[in-house]
Amino acid sequence: MAHLSERIKALSESQTIAMARKSRELQEQGIDIISLSLGEPDFNTPEVIKQAAKKALDDNYTYYTHVSGYLGLREAICKKFKRDNNLTYTADEIVVSTGAKQSIANAVLCLINPGDEVIVPSPYWVSYLEILKLAEAKAVVIPATIDDDFKITPEKLAKHITSKTRMIMFSTPCNPTGSVYSKDELKALAEVVAKHDELYILCDEIYEHINFIGGHESMAQFDFIRDRVITINGVSKGFAMTGWRGGILAAPKWIAQACDKMQGQFTSATCSITQKAMHAAMEMPIETTYQMRDAFKRRRDLVLNLVKGIPGMKANVPEGAFYVFPEISYYFGKSYNGITINNGTDLCMYLIQEAHVSMVPGAAFGDDNYIRFSYATSDEKLTEAMKRVKNALEKLK
Repeated sequence: MAHLSERIKALSESQTIAMARKSRELQEQGIDIISLSLGEPDFNTPEVIKQAAKKALDDNYTYYTHVSGYLGLREAICKKFKRDNNLTYTADEIVVSTGAKQSIANAVLCLINPGDEVIVPSPYWVSYLEILKLAEAKAVVIPATIDDDFKITPEKLAKHITSKTRMIMFSTPCNPTGSVYSKDELKALAEVVAKHDELYILCDEIYEHINFIGGHESMAQFDFIRDRVITINGVSKGFAMTGWRGGILAAPKWIAQACDKMQGQFTSATCSITQKAMHAAMEMPIETTYQMRDAFKRRRDLVLNLVKGIPGMKANVPEGAFYVFPEISYYFGKSYNGITINNGTDLCMYLIQEAHVSMVPGAAFGDDNYIRFSYATSDEKLTEAMKRVKNALEKLK
């Protein structure tokens, strides 16, 4: 009899990965599936980054490095933070990990004890709650809706803080909604946190470079709260390097040292070749990310225009990332061909079967009144996908 730990049995599978797998299975059956489920840029890694990796191989840079990443890379990351975000970090406050997901897990496992409360605004990225499960923490979810532009207020935050609250974690730009917190909005949240000792902010800024409103704002910019902010970043989204697995954590030295210790027992350093590639990315002028950003903005506008032609699909205007998170409760209770739609999960399964378009249920992000789809693909595929979705939804009565 197989015996699995209670820990792994309590863990949910990533719904984004599950939907991507479902798409592949149908594609292998010869079905033409348009997959809009994964958050992955469809651009190639910039040539200068690939050349840096090739040179690293030719130079035999294939040995263990410092667990947190080699010094030159961490110094380059510090320069990037100063240049792009006006944040001052030292190399011993930086930990390079195998993707931003590991960076988040490191921070949570180093700061959170069983029973601690962690505030998570909803909609949230799929892995936040599962990482908190591993830490045996209690997730305190603060719902935000499309009418709030999917952002929480300082009043809502203050209302949910208790003596057990240890951390608030969220992303800006946000996955899945594309919402972006302004400087004033971040400062207002920081002022609430500052009133509570030993309360930390984990700010996931992995979509920093995919921002359509003129510039990214970092939570760590506020001096009065900086020593309690863990900034998460990486190279997967802004530099089209998803498969390279390069994450960044920036935090006060004592937190970074704890994460180094944690990582030293899990994975040690990330791939040495990836580190050299990351170094090249950190030294690229920020302007080099604009071409991809502008392409995503154009696609966003294309998709939003197509969504307007679909009755009952209500979307806000995402200010960053590359997702649309429409509210779809209009279709609840409707049926076609023996299938009844009760929630976003039902609708996603209906769309992949009927329209051959893969999306992710809002339940994965905390609200099953919504679905998420990525526009990180070609104009042609997006146009065809929305046409298929509209035709399939028109069948529901």
